[in-house]
Amino acid sequence: MLDATARRLLDILGKDTTGHGIITVEQIPGAIAALEQAVQREEEQRAAAKETQDADEDAQRDEAPAGAWDPVSLRQRTAPFLDMLKRSAAQGREVTW
Repeated sequence: MLDATARRLLDILGKDTTGHGIITVEQIPGAIAALEQAVQREEEQRAAAKETQDADEDAQRDEAPAGAWDPVSLRQRTAPFLDMLKRSAAQGREVTW
């Protein structure tokens, strides 16, 4: 996982991004739910943006904050992490970094 992506995912989970951390077995269901909710929000935002997209897309991209036009969706970025969380939960193991 790239550093910026890892930070974003850990921020969604409310975890410290400056050092080592843990998601306990008990925390995994909440972590999965938080990531899935964030994915849903982003997909709704992307759909709304697509509906209101202006013909001059390049101008909008120039004015948008960094990352606003990321071609890689949060769903794609979270997929490996969600898989790891689900496998860890099934095995009764925490996730550490």
